[in-house]
Amino acid sequence: MALEIHVLDYGDIELETSFLVLGHECGRVRRVPVYGYLILGGSYPVLVDTGYRDNAIMESLGMRGLQFHENMIENQLAKHGLRLGDIRYILHTHLHIDHAGKDDLFPMNTTVVLNRRELECSVSGLMHPQYPQPDIKHLIDRLHTQDALRFLDLEITGTEEIIPGVYCEAANAHTEGSMNVIVETAEGLANICGDVIYNFNDQIVNQVRQTQFMEPQVTGNHAGSKRSEKGAVKKLLNHNAFLLPIHDKPAKVEHGRIVGRLEMQVPGPITESLPRRDWFPA
Repeated sequence: MALEIHVLDYGDIELETSFLVLGHECGRVRRVPVYGYLILGGSYPVLVDTGYRDNAIMESLGMRGLQFHENMIENQLAKHGLRLGDIRYILHTHLHIDHAGKDDLFPMNTTVVLNRRELECSVSGLMHPQYPQPDIKHLIDRLHTQDALRFLDLEITGTEEIIPGVYCEAANAHTEGSMNVIVETAEGLANICGDVIYNFNDQIVNQVRQTQFMEPQVTGNHAGSKRSEKGAVKKLLNHNAFLLPIHDKPAKVEHGRIVGRLEMQVPGPITESLPRRDWFPA
């Protein structure tokens, strides 16, 4: 059975546009989605990212959370016939406030998988309060519980396999320990790329304030160099058939270009079972 990726809708957040694209529309507020991804069809159900804890916690960053009953993670999983305890692995693209806020709802025999460098960054104080106390303290509890946490050392090992057809690689962008999740689907490689890309239109398709050919624009929120971020985006575009960020609709890629976007009236699979009519031109 081919692996399928299903989009989970964890709600929205409102934030300044320049947070998404460096220096773009400063002062303008934009509403963006917060997605998670459920990988089915393999050895075990695998979840990528768990969203933010609640609306109130987003205020600590000056952002507005828009999370409602239907966005609760248990309700999103229930749409696929799953309960929290059915998830075998949680993979985190990184540990920012809007990505790792619901881990404490899962039992300790659900293994949380993350790049070791990301946990090191989360407790260093470098990006506080983007790594809020309750989320990170829970991960420390998992650190001292048998099999509740799995560390990857992606900068040293390279790509690591989680289950057959699902791999993690160092993103080398956004945060010091961000990772991408690569899924082998029947239509090609799909890459769940966290916040390496925030906005396809302004960063890649229209390339806001860029004059160089096929040169992506960087985000307004990255911990590394602009050059490393640009390189990480280019790598994603040149090695994957699908790109799935956390704050924008998934995109279809051909020859390094965005050729289609997933139009989602409701969250759904993005594999071979997806009707062609659900993709619209970039």
